[in-house]
Amino acid sequence: MISKLRNEKLKQWVQEVADLCQPDDVYVCDGTRKEYDHMIARLLSAGSATPLKKRPNSFLFRSDPSDVARVEDRTYISTPSQDEAGPTNNWIDPGKLKTIMTDLYTGCMKGRTMYVIPFSMGPIGSPISKIGIEITDSPYVVCNMHIMTRVGTRVLEALSTDGTFIPCLHSIGAPLEKGQKDVTWPCAPMEQKYISHFPDENLIWSYGSGYGGNALLGKKCLALRIASAMARREGWMAEHMLILRLTNPEGRQFHIAGAFPSACGKTNLAMMQPTIGDWQCECVGDDIAWMKIGPDGRLYAINPESGFFGVAPGTSDQSNPMAMDTLKENIIFTNCALTDDSDIWWEGMTDKAPAHLIDWKGNDWTPESNRDAAHPNARFTAPAAQCPVICRDWEKPEGVPIDIFIFGGRRATVVPLVNEAYNWDHGVFLGATAASETTSANIGAVGNLRRDPFAMKPFCGYNMGDYFQHWLQMGDKLGTKQPKIFYVNWFRKSPDGKFLWPGFGENSRVLKWMCERVAGSVEAEKTPIGLLPKEGDLDTTGLELSPPEMKELLQIDVEAWKNELPDIEQHFAQFGSRLPERLKKQLEEFRKRLG
Repeated sequence: MISKLRNEKLKQWVQEVADLCQPDDVYVCDGTRKEYDHMIARLLSAGSATPLKKRPNSFLFRSDPSDVARVEDRTYISTPSQDEAGPTNNWIDPGKLKTIMTDLYTGCMKGRTMYVIPFSMGPIGSPISKIGIEITDSPYVVCNMHIMTRVGTRVLEALSTDGTFIPCLHSIGAPLEKGQKDVTWPCAPMEQKYISHFPDENLIWSYGSGYGGNALLGKKCLALRIASAMARREGWMAEHMLILRLTNPEGRQFHIAGAFPSACGKTNLAMMQPTIGDWQCECVGDDIAWMKIGPDGRLYAINPESGFFGVAPGTSDQSNPMAMDTLKENIIFTNCALTDDSDIWWEGMTDKAPAHLIDWKGNDWTPESNRDAAHPNARFTAPAAQCPVICRDWEKPEGVPIDIFIFGGRRATVVPLVNEAYNWDHGVFLGATAASETTSANIGAVGNLRRDPFAMKPFCGYNMGDYFQHWLQMGDKLGTKQPKIFYVNWFRKSPDGKFLWPGFGENSRVLKWMCERVAGSVEAEKTPIGLLPKEGDLDTTGLELSPPEMKELLQIDVEAWKNELPDIEQHFAQFGSRLPERLKKQLEEFRKRLG
């Protein structure tokens, strides 16, 4: 199989990995449906996959209980100096890390097949796309990569004989001796798991985990950690952002990119169904945006993925009907519960749980069981093309022009429903200080304030102080073509602890105001934190919101904001001399506005 590869660098690398990892066979993926079906058949015969009779061509997988999520404390950014990785990343010296991992990789694929997955992040041939090659010993990874990226022969053709690619090496770290019986979810112990990035070499090495972003190396590893470093060098942007198109009743299109930490309704917003008359919403992407400045000077975005790798619990016909409609066929489910009639279930899918389930560990479960039936991080892998509201231009090679950036977080108090940045630098300040109160989905005690700049804290592949500077420089390049920047908080609560804003499709009302600001059809009110909607400008027609509730939603408590200043200072201090002077200036201007 290796001899068939036409790209000499690729051929050489694949041979080097085969010599190191010592697989029984090498297979180069062609991306066909026949190949996908063959991989699924292998997983079914191994007992790793359970077919779901209620959903055509859909399968349930159960991971090892030690391998259920991204492992941030085993994820490394390996740069020549620790300062280049910055305070938000785990760092190990590249030489030391490669020595450790080379030892682990030696013979790690014995008894297994080594799969070579040529994949394109973004439409094949797009000027914004990049080609990666993932080597793995996991057929589960092959199947997921088929859905999440564009895989196969067409990618190799685009790579040609001399094209460049991002090498992504993955192993589950579970060699098989002759005659040894395999397990349904092979992986290495936690202390042997390494998800390693070498940004200076555009190189990814992952070992020991077969789960999600640890193993699907096009996901966070390439699309954000490596791509963010490439984007800085090459003058573009790789962001943890949804992309949606909103069309007003007159037919004008607005493209919005939004960054939110976990548990803030990002996927729900990406697939939103507007509740305001004659406004239409289409999803371009739910997780990642790659953006370059086009010939007209505007910023153009593509979704580099071709699938959704979504958190299942909490997804329902009420919270996200478009996601539920996407999940009817051709889906890989991981760590969900299994119903007696061969379907899947998770917490929040229905008001009432079924009387009996097989839980994510394979055990009997009833509503009396004192545990979750599905893992809190249970996932679905779904083709984006199946989403009923997928944008007709979602695979447009040149991308869509971005009009609006949104940042946000989950805050019960202090932060209003929406405010607009005064200018680009102020918008970067809003993104750089973005914060959420922690939930069970985050690390740390529930209710603590956690700064997650640009929702990129776990995903920035270099020093975040330099990342802030890159945002400022991109604004300089865009000049008068800069998108407007807004900050939202759907989660403000009343003094008695009830959510004030209904959220979900009603968020379209806030987006409508943003579009009207872009169009110049409404004025805004100046406040110390930014520009807010004037009374009556936010369309609340048909909403059961009292004037006091609306006032509370847009309330600016100057003293509460003053109390935030020490935390912002402490947050900025960690970046030392790498913190841009322009952000220090923004902080001082903010302090003056608060009085």
